[in-house]
Amino acid sequence: MSKEQIKIVFYHPEIPGNTGSIGRTCVAMEFRLILIKPYGFKIDEKSVRRAGLDYWKYVSLSEYENFEEFLKIESPEEKDLFFFSRFASEVYFNAKFTSNSFLIFGAETTGLGDDIIQKWQHRCYKLPTYSDKIRSLNLANSATAVAFESIRQTRFIL
Repeated sequence: MSKEQIKIVFYHPEIPGNTGSIGRTCVAMEFRLILIKPYGFKIDEKSVRRAGLDYWKYVSLSEYENFEEFLKIESPEEKDLFFFSRFASEVYFNAKFTSNSFLIFGAETTGLGDDIIQKWQHRCYKLPTYSDKIRSLNLANSATAVAFESIRQTRFIL
């Protein structure tokens, strides 16, 4: 893909409403949505469309069978890869996003997986939480928060 564009990547998404919601966000921000299989739902399910409203038809969507295929076809530069995990030590405010960033989020219940986190630990970030009463934040909400920070850094530089 030649045009620089921020991408949101969902690795093994499980909840159709989160995918539909982030698809809508991608349309609003002119981001591309990348989904890495397997999914916990069918992409054409009514619940995906409901969350994405009538915007789903405008989503710039790419799908990959696995993470290796994603890396091979997209061929991202390491500086453009940003992984998000509650187990990361660095907060996402410290990330230096690019106009070609890949914002990569794991499955709602299992995250990115130990193999990805270990290999890309130096590119992993977390969203801060302060309560010990929750395990994690909602996937679509987290991706949207990071998306807005990436926009702030890449499009609104003062």
